[in-house]
Amino acid sequence: MGRLLALSLLGIALALLGERLLALRNRLKASREVESVDLPNCHLIKGIEAGSEDIDILPNGLAFFSVGLKCPGLHSFAPDKPGGILMMDLKEENPRALELRISRGFNLASFNPHGISTFIDSDNTVYLFVVNHPEFKNTVEIFKFEEEENSLLHLKTIKHELLPSVNDIIAVGPAHFYATNDHYFSDPFLKYLETYLNLHWTNVVYYSPDEVKVVAEGFDSANGINISPDKKYIYVADILAHEIHVLEKHPNMNLTQLKVLKLDTLVDNLSIDPSSGDILVGCHPNGQKLFVYDPNNPPSSEVLRIQNILSEKPTVTTVYANNGSVLQGSSVASVYDRKLLIGTLYHRALYCQL
Repeated sequence: MGRLLALSLLGIALALLGERLLALRNRLKASREVESVDLPNCHLIKGIEAGSEDIDILPNGLAFFSVGLKCPGLHSFAPDKPGGILMMDLKEENPRALELRISRGFNLASFNPHGISTFIDSDNTVYLFVVNHPEFKNTVEIFKFEEEENSLLHLKTIKHELLPSVNDIIAVGPAHFYATNDHYFSDPFLKYLETYLNLHWTNVVYYSPDEVKVVAEGFDSANGINISPDKKYIYVADILAHEIHVLEKHPNMNLTQLKVLKLDTLVDNLSIDPSSGDILVGCHPNGQKLFVYDPNNPPSSEVLRIQNILSEKPTVTTVYANNGSVLQGSSVASVYDRKLLIGTLYHRALYCQL
């Protein structure tokens, strides 16, 4: 009787593990392939060889790139080189990516930038917020951009127990932001277990010097985040659920869910087209290729444009798609004056004139 019970429990456990594995493959879109959607007038950006995970563009055309992200278990083309912040002036006829100097006292050797966001204060001071993973920990760094010197002055490092696994950030004040946690845990093994079991414990946190609170939760893996042009709505990408959530922002900074847009791809970072309010999404058509890197079968890239997301039937179009022969693992797409920048998790970056 005891052996029969043990065998029954083992069978149930194996069946559960098998079901979770199959579900994870589906969440990763492990069998999906893409057909190329090419753009004319594109070239790879010189100087970006090991990823440009996030991009943010100022109204004057200055684009910031977060480069060199490293995560446990994730492929890297420059594993021993610290990350950095690059800048490109999109008003120039032939813009180049230049690395910004960072003020003394900041630990450059452990700089591991992830999501970024800019905020322009009432006195035109430009702040750059950077999700940082020094030694695979989690901080948010706030810098002041000094344009004349092409440099960043480090102002503050933020750590908080409600920010255990920060992915992306959207600044809403000089020291105020919303941030996504893509995992509930910070320990690598528990992160893996959480993802495997599909616990839906990830969240969005609001941070200010006076208050820190969870304002949305229940995501599979909350990833990219941005804000509507009228500042009324927050958009959140749930990468493994293939969804974009639209949340209404209230005066107390709390969020309530308004709608969910389901897609057929892993959605990463979200950018807003300033001329139209459309959402541009950097996507991973096949997450298994992204996380289990094979140079002979590299991860593909995909960029979507979402028009009228608040409407009953938003329009979703594919702007760009590639099988990895040009661009591997697209994570972000940003546009300015018909110039499109596409960044990747750990590969190159693309500049296109539309």
